[in-house]
Formats: sequence, C-alpha cells, structure tokens
Amino acid sequence: MYPRTFSHIGISVPDLDKAVEFYSQVLGWYVIMPPTEVVSDDSAIGLMCNDVFGEGWNRFRIAHLSTGDRVGVEFFEFENHETPENNFEYWKTGVFHFCVQDPDVEGLAKAIVANGGKQRMPIREYYPGEKPYRMVYCEDPFGNLLELYSHSYELTYSAGAYQDKVKTGAAESLCD
Repeated sequence: MYPRTFSHIGISVPDLDKAVEFYSQVLGWYVIMPPTEVVSDDSAIGLMCNDVFGEGWNRFRIAHLSTGDRVGVEFFEFENHETPENNFEYWKTGVFHFCVQDPDVEGLAKAIVANGGKQRMPIREYYPGEKPYRMVYCEDPFGNLLELYSHSYELTYSAGAYQDKVKTGAAESLCD
C-alpha cells in the first residue's frame, strides 16, 4: 500500500465568475481553464457528466484552478443552484470544509473578509506559548467553509496537537 496523492476537489458556487475572481485574487490560485459551459449531449464530457449527475442536469458552467502545490480545484455553477440556509451541517456525512496553508493567517483572513467572505471565529493557537501554529475557520463569499493553517498538516499534528486531552489508539495501531 502507498499513499495516493490528492488530485482535485469540486466546489459548487452560485456565481462562477465571482468565484474565479475571489480564489485567484485572494488565494493566488491560477486559472487552468477559464469558465466554460458544459451541456448534456453525446460528447465525451457530456456522457461523463450524464454518468455522474444522472438525467435532467441539462447544462452547467465550470472553471478549473490550481493551488500553489498543484492541487486542482473545479468550480461548478449549476442552473438550479440552491444555497442552503445552514452551510455548516458538520454532523452530516460529507465534506464540511477544506484547508489552505499560509504563514500569514491573519493577513489572509483579513483579505477573505475584505473580498466578501467571513471570519467565523478568532484565530487560535494549537500550542499557546510554545509554537506559533495558528488556525481559523472562514467562509468564501458563497458560504463554503475554508480553514486556514499557519503550518503544514504534518507539522501541526505530528507535534502532538491536543493529544494530552484526547485519547486515541491511532498512533499505537500504526506501530503494530
């Protein structure tokens, strides 16, 4: 067994052009494929989307961006888009946030707010007084949740974040 790499994530938004502008200007992600319309037809992409979305999807717009570490981000704008009233149903199965890393968590959170997003909480430290590892939850202008980390995922958790307060057998089982 080997660890697979993360290729891309798909995110639904009500305004594709605004999403491309926000993520390219605020997070610095670059456009691989500008906004394009996909329709339900007999083309290769039309058939793929029929398999994925089932009958009745008709058409949508899509744009492809990439992060600084080459992870792809697909933004979808569907015709009958619905924005949920509660965008943070973390107790339900499924993805409820994604995380980006920037050593200037404070500056990026301010840029998100200045460009129509929201900061959901104060910036917190994982190791107060010990290490400068910080995090905060924000929202993009459409209510999608994104978390900001000051340091890598590996550094944050391999250093033992909150292990003295939560009992887990994960580390022990990896050594067996």
